Amino acid sequence: MSEVREVVPAAVGHPGPGRGRAVAARLVGLARHEWSLAVFGSLLLAAVLTWPTLADLSGTIPQDTGDPTLQAWQVAWGGHALLTDPTQLWHSNTFWPEPYTYAYSDTLLGYAPFGMIGHGPVAAVVRYNLLYVLVHALAFVGAYALSRQLGAGRAGAAVAGASFAYAPWKLAQAGHLHVLSIGGIALALAMLARGHGWSLRHGYRPDRVRPGWAAGGWLVAAWQVSLGFGIGLPFAYALGLLCLGAAGGYGWSWWRRRRPAFPRRLLLADLAGGVFFAGVTLLMAAPYFEVVARHPAGRRTVEQIAMFSPPVRGFFTAPPESWLWGERHAVARATLGFAGEMTLLPGMVLIGLATAGLFLSAWRLRHRLALAAGVLVSAALAAGTTLFGDGDPGYVTLVEHVPGWDGVRTPGRLVLWTTLLLGILAAGALTVREPKPDPRADREPGADREPGADLEPGADLEPGAGRGTGVAADGRWRRWAGLVLVLPVLLVLAEGVNRTPHVPAPGQPAALHGLRGPALVLPSDGTREFHVMLWSTDGFPKVVNGLASFTPASQQEIRGASGGFPDAASVAYLRGIGVRTVVLLPAYAAGTPWADAAARPVDGLGIRRETVGDGLVYHLD
Repeated sequence: MSEVREVVPAAVGHPGPGRGRAVAARLVGLARHEWSLAVFGSLLLAAVLTWPTLADLSGTIPQDTGDPTLQAWQVAWGGHALLTDPTQLWHSNTFWPEPYTYAYSDTLLGYAPFGMIGHGPVAAVVRYNLLYVLVHALAFVGAYALSRQLGAGRAGAAVAGASFAYAPWKLAQAGHLHVLSIGGIALALAMLARGHGWSLRHGYRPDRVRPGWAAGGWLVAAWQVSLGFGIGLPFAYALGLLCLGAAGGYGWSWWRRRRPAFPRRLLLADLAGGVFFAGVTLLMAAPYFEVVARHPAGRRTVEQIAMFSPPVRGFFTAPPESWLWGERHAVARATLGFAGEMTLLPGMVLIGLATAGLFLSAWRLRHRLALAAGVLVSAALAAGTTLFGDGDPGYVTLVEHVPGWDGVRTPGRLVLWTTLLLGILAAGALTVREPKPDPRADREPGADREPGADLEPGADLEPGAGRGTGVAADGRWRRWAGLVLVLPVLLVLAEGVNRTPHVPAPGQPAALHGLRGPALVLPSDGTREFHVMLWSTDGFPKVVNGLASFTPASQQEIRGASGGFPDAASVAYLRGIGVRTVVLLPAYAAGTPWADAAARPVDGLGIRRETVGDGLVYHLD
């Protein structure tokens, strides 16, 4: 008995080598799982294809120091506001004393959790650079997952993911994190399709319904909208149209008694998820409508949209940041009015593969035609006023009749939908159709199962899989086919290799450390305002400074009244509106009304001036 008592605790408390090997085998299996490899591979690709972003996270910024510094501030402000006072989220520390200033541009609010980590301008730059890399990885994973769920093979899905993440047109948007943040669109659609048991290959399969995935898809869709309406608003409308189409198709099939009743749990998941999505969208929209009501200049005009509307040749022209096409397309770019928003090449290889997918594809003919129609419609919308002018129907129809669409200034960014649909067409071309079972073939054990039944929903048979004869030859075919199918992925990725400049991040002047607000930083004009916004992440003092697509009347008035600072009139005015501190940065003042402000006397003004580093700090109280 004593021997038994000694052995049992040892067996329970100290697992034998067999259990350890089982755990190790599970971990190895998890690491080798398709989705683990897809995530790890997407991160590796993002690190390589955005290089040298990770080489200097705190010292440089991709593209330029304009919009990226604004967006670094946006992420930081979102995290700061949610941690300190969520009720003041939309009333940021910039553009003082105006309210709703966080809604002056796309907010990137969905990245606010990242903004809760770290403090100050350096942390904001590091945070921005990490997000810049991660959004490329998410775009790859999202499009890969969507294509796999629709029924594409791994190589086809990889092409879709690579093109969605690294299309040449995205290189022109390297300074616009909100435009690069499109991975949630594809991922939400993938999760919704999986939740509803639907794919292009098999249609609706009730046994594959997963309500939890559908609910998760709605959550991801809501998160995508929270990143900004420039990309999120068209997504919301596209999702609404897809829901209407799916409901209509299901209702027609149910009426003809070709389908069972809609699963109750899935219906509840859709209702709850749809309400949540609509609620988030409306809550996000409310501040923007308030801004337009207060500042009518913030509303986009047809003339502005026409200025950014690309010609058809823009869809075949790459930006200068493209390693492969940049120099080759220089002449074509020179003919574009606003090249930064008109170089919209999805990829020459992608266009070729998608064209092939119209004729040879795993997708049914009707699905190929639907995808092709989507490509044409999305490209026509991305062309803005180019194809149909300011008449109906056309892009202007949406501007004039669809709520919120007048806030979308740059129609060319809708090319993301063109790219996604081209990627799905290309994925079909690279996917081998499942062979039909031969009724004369000898039936193996388990042959009564549906082909692919042991695979994940949306999984695809690899080239040659499913054949019952010629096992050795079939294995060789799979190996050679795998090598051949890697080539399109590499070619698509080659078109995404960048020459994006990485410029030094603007260092915070010593005069702005511990700044006491409300404050005015001079000179107050131009893209330097973005730098002041970034520097204000050091404690987030209230500042008059800020830059948006329009200038608030109060800011214009303050700038005008401060042109002679420091003098009696400007000091009295600034004191009267509540400004406590003025910081002058002489190094940036050349060519502005404050070029000689450092030499202006302050005697008799009742203010105190001190030199801090290369700046001058004026205390008005």
